[in-house]
Amino acid sequence: MPQKIYNSTNFHRHTFCVFQEVSADELQELGLNYKSKSGSEYYFTEVGVYRKSNHWGRAANCKWRLIPIDTTSKNRIKIGYAEWISFFPDNDFEKLYFIQYDPKTKQANYFHKNQSILPEQVLLRTSAETTKRLKIIRGLVNEPAWMDYIPHQNKELLLQFVCQQLCTSNNSLVHIKEEVKKYNL
Repeated sequence: MPQKIYNSTNFHRHTFCVFQEVSADELQELGLNYKSKSGSEYYFTEVGVYRKSNHWGRAANCKWRLIPIDTTSKNRIKIGYAEWISFFPDNDFEKLYFIQYDPKTKQANYFHKNQSILPEQVLLRTSAETTKRLKIIRGLVNEPAWMDYIPHQNKELLLQFVCQQLCTSNNSLVHIKEEVKKYNL
């Protein structure tokens, strides 16, 4: 089935997209095309859309993530850019998403199955399943005290193993922890 083509008339209906943060300079030559009730501003081009907003993630019925230029910036209003080909369909019933954990940054993010070539070990989930798994992974990363109750040789390897298992299997956290205890990572 051919991929749906998104543009300024339909990108805002049930889509997933990853925007790249850009500087305000990029909007200087553009005119505002639309301002939402929540205050987000949209600037359309033939190739894509700029979005100026103070909220990212869930936007109405869409999932729009922003990759920031500077992760330490305190400025809440960010400008993101995405090409029309970067928008993908979203719904609550199809298994459209997979999660990847990066042990270097200790961050987990979700991606759309049509976003790129799928990695080898990937498990597709619905939006709700993905959200639940991400919450568990982020909780483990942010509250590492759980590792004190599991025998292990290396905290980094333990965290990486458990997070990777949560990304690539349907096993529960309890089951994964039991497996870790058996093998004493």
